[in-house]
Amino acid sequence: MDPAPIKSTITIDVLDQIDARVGTIERVEEVEGSNKLVRLIVDFGDHKRTILAGMKQERENPGEIEGRQSLFILNLKPRKMMGELSEGMLLDVGYADGGQPSLLTPEKPVPNGTRAG
Repeated sequence: MDPAPIKSTITIDVLDQIDARVGTIERVEEVEGSNKLVRLIVDFGDHKRTILAGMKQERENPGEIEGRQSLFILNLKPRKMMGELSEGMLLDVGYADGGQPSLLTPEKPVPNGTRAG
């Protein structure tokens, strides 16, 4: 793999605007009519959210990530996809570079809702 060019420089103030937190993926469900999206029900400790992720074609069994912790962006504007509201974004690595996607997971279990940074 050839690494992609580094993006433009940002300030720490811009980075501080991103609310990235760990959540546990409780359930992975089909999104009716979509050949890409799955519905993730994610526990962030003080609340749960529905987050849609386009991983149906990336993984043979998207359900294999149930029970796993991963990193999510929580302060994106909610977005409707396939008639459903997604309340955040799952972060993974590899897909943008044409590789097999891999979840961003903590080294060891941490409380749900733990912030990155």
